Amino acid sequence: MYGNYRIKPPFFEIGPKCIMWGERFLKLAKAVDRIAYRYDLDVILTPQYTDIKLIAENTERVHVYAQHMDPLRPGRGLGSVLPEAVKDAGAVGVMLNHAEKKLTTEVIAETVARADEVGLATIVCADSFSEIKAVAAMHPNLIVAEPAELIGTGKTSSLSYVTETISIVRKTDPRIMVLQGAGISTPDDVRRVILAGAEATGCTSGIIKNSDPEAMAEEMLSELRRSWDEAHN
Repeated sequence: MYGNYRIKPPFFEIGPKCIMWGERFLKLAKAVDRIAYRYDLDVILTPQYTDIKLIAENTERVHVYAQHMDPLRPGRGLGSVLPEAVKDAGAVGVMLNHAEKKLTTEVIAETVARADEVGLATIVCADSFSEIKAVAAMHPNLIVAEPAELIGTGKTSSLSYVTETISIVRKTDPRIMVLQGAGISTPDDVRRVILAGAEATGCTSGIIKNSDPEAMAEEMLSELRRSWDEAHN
């Protein structure tokens, strides 16, 4: 776990994957930055590698993460994503082991260690209870708990999955914060997982594919703040 990283709940993650990039994503990122200030929220954005510097230099409140990186060191490795280059581009963290970019347990552990070494926070995706427990033992900063079969379906995790995954992580390392993902596509979905005990959630399709991404981001983030305050005040 990278110890100098700070993010506070409730927070949100928006991942454009390979759907949105360049000036179009910059427009959304700037809007999200303003919304994050308005509701006093931290928001993680995971742009394309080529957009990391663009987003980092044009936002203040959002946390820019790379979508992936490799654990190699400077030297040979054509086509690999170098941790030092991710850091120098302006990212503050990296996402690992997404369902669309799965890694072995050994590679996850090695990459988390390299991230710690260069000063990058880690958010590691995990699916089953056993995988979540194994990932928690690697001590990333954040874990995304999401059943892979629900990603992009509009169907969200069951309440029992939400509560059990949080419990598993808490028992292993209470410093790790848990983001509940998969199928979050409406403000009601945001509300449900936050009231179930999640510290964070996130969305791709519901925002990125919406006819008005900025408006949907506003709706989801305002609900995040409202639900969190209801649950914790």
